[in-house]
Amino acid sequence: MIGNPSYGLTRTLDCGFTEGVARVREALGHHGFGILTEIDMAATMKKKLGHDMPPYVILGACHPPSAWAAVQADPAIGLLLPCNVVVSTDDEGHAVVGAIDPGAMFQVVQADGMDAVIEDVRSRLQGALDQA
Repeated sequence: MIGNPSYGLTRTLDCGFTEGVARVREALGHHGFGILTEIDMAATMKKKLGHDMPPYVILGACHPPSAWAAVQADPAIGLLLPCNVVVSTDDEGHAVVGAIDPGAMFQVVQADGMDAVIEDVRSRLQGALDQA
């Protein structure tokens, strides 16, 4: 389970994992994000280490206009992209979704114009979590 870290935005959904992943993907799309990467952590840990874990997927979400603005503000920003969105389950089997809080992720960046990008991305991510 993801929990409620100070560096993330989280929400428990009223559905299981598979439906939760689909709802999160759809909601992210409605808020302008595309999914660049998908990592099935449970399958990877099983294959590479022989460890079992509950369903856990990491989606690398990108809002292209925001990524463009961020790269223009600081070309090294790619080290912090894309925004990770995680879907896992709680003890009752409900999907739990968490997204990195851009304010926490980009606090190390001191570039002009980043505050507006951070607020826009945070609003979009929170909107997607609320919609999922």
